[in-house]
Amino acid sequence: MIYLLALLIGIVASLRSFTAPAAVAWAVHFGWMPLEDTSFAFLGRGITPWILGILALGELITDKLPATPSRKIPMALIARLIAGGFSGAAIGATGGILIAGLVLGIAGAAIGTFGGHACRMRLAAMFGRDLPAALVEDAVAVGGALLIVGALT
Repeated sequence: MIYLLALLIGIVASLRSFTAPAAVAWAVHFGWMPLEDTSFAFLGRGITPWILGILALGELITDKLPATPSRKIPMALIARLIAGGFSGAAIGATGGILIAGLVLGIAGAAIGTFGGHACRMRLAAMFGRDLPAALVEDAVAVGGALLIVGALT
């Protein structure tokens, strides 16, 4: 189950790169992810969950702006791979499979970047504009992140 969750959190990171680490940080903060004896313990402490949460909220807003670049450009793709790998590694650490979690998180982010882009383009064409497609993508990312970290309790 941990393997699947690590892959899925990578897909979430591909949709909204700050949503995955924010969800993980809040899960650690609330004690849903037992990472207190790992290098990921900092995620649940102090202002870390708040900072990541604010960044995730900001990303939900900026994604709708016309000047926002494609998720497939190198810089955006690299950010998604890092966020997916980091979040996958944290989930993997809960089951003692940190490296596998890292790899699966990166794989999920890669798969989701291109698959998510294709889905959003199809939805935008179906709706006749991008905003409704972006809102559906937001709901999938946030809802998926909550389901993934919730499954760890």
